[in-house]
Amino acid sequence: MASGTETSGGGDIGRTLELLWDTGRRPSRGPRPGLTLDRIVETAVEVADREGLGAVSMRRIATELGTGTMSLYRYVPGKAELLDLMLDRVQRPSDDPAGFGDGDWRAALHALGHATLALYRRHTWLLEVNQSRPILGPAALDSMEKVLARIRPMGLTDPELVSVIVMIDGYVVGAARTQVYEREAERSSGLTDAEFWRAQEPVLVKAMTSGRYPVLASLSEDAFGGGFDHFEFGLQRILDGLETLVASRRATDHRTPADAPAPADAPAAADAPAPAERGPVTRPGRSAAPGSAAPEDPA
Repeated sequence: MASGTETSGGGDIGRTLELLWDTGRRPSRGPRPGLTLDRIVETAVEVADREGLGAVSMRRIATELGTGTMSLYRYVPGKAELLDLMLDRVQRPSDDPAGFGDGDWRAALHALGHATLALYRRHTWLLEVNQSRPILGPAALDSMEKVLARIRPMGLTDPELVSVIVMIDGYVVGAARTQVYEREAERSSGLTDAEFWRAQEPVLVKAMTSGRYPVLASLSEDAFGGGFDHFEFGLQRILDGLETLVASRRATDHRTPADAPAPADAPAAADAPAPAERGPVTRPGRSAAPGSAAPEDPA
């Protein structure tokens, strides 16, 4: 994985939106039969998947397609716009992280987390892109729509629902980056993970028996073993926290007025004014005299 970082939304925003939503002028048929924008984008994704984002250039894609570089510019202005098309392309239904089955909001978020991790593992170059300012195409909005439809029953506010998605994605990106870096380290060093840690074992054993690290020395042998699913553990704890929040909100929503705590400056029950001393109770569109039932709406 290359160390450089690309940025989404770095090209001509208007032209990129036209290409994403198919609202712009279509290029006239060129000298290369079968050359389409979709083929160009798919080829760019394939090159990035094999060799990283740094290998993607207009010249390279043209070579892969067996055409001249200038022919590509009839379809897409440049690499910046091509990158935004690639980002939307990998979120189409075949790679859609929102493609989960039936279940409640927790099951939906659990499936979203695992599918998004798989997406980053398939397209590791996504970790090379700063997507803080994405150009939103149909695939991205389709994914967001499906996720929001499934988690809306949580009963949170709209900003909170969006924050839930951001939270899951942020967690997955961190886990995916760690996993991809582990694979890259093994590839570049020629050492397996087991060989790497075995090389450190003599020094670490000596350190653990020195008495300097009593807590570390007391840990079980499997504490740092590869058998523990750290990703699943962390994802479940996030979902546990959200479940606590949802339950708290629902309990608050179902509380009757008599159950609600009195304001801190409210008078004690013994000191409260008698019903006859209170002013009229006012509601939107109606009023009622003290101590009487609110009048019914006319039929």
